Amino acid sequence: MPRSLGITSLQILSAIRTGSCYGLDIVTRTGMPSGTVYPTLGRLKRAGLVKPRWEDQRIAEREGRPRRRYYELTQAGEAALAKGASQVAQLAADLGSAATGEAG
Repeated sequence: MPRSLGITSLQILSAIRTGSCYGLDIVTRTGMPSGTVYPTLGRLKRAGLVKPRWEDQRIAEREGRPRRRYYELTQAGEAALAKGASQVAQLAADLGSAATGEAG
């Protein structure tokens, strides 16, 4: 598992967690450009955090479009997302404390 995931990776994992989705779904759900999403998906795949699968060719042909590659979180991806979300929540709490002058 990577040392620590960045916000971009966490947002993409979170978008995928809501259900199996393909690249353009992720672009839409996150609001990120495709030039950010697709390279990040490749890194997440190589890290074993997401698992891609191609849809059946017949479905794409019936709908008159190219086949889609759908992504799902792996067990390691679920764990990485949970850990990253916890770290972000802790960082937000620490920043909130620092902004109000509280000791944390």
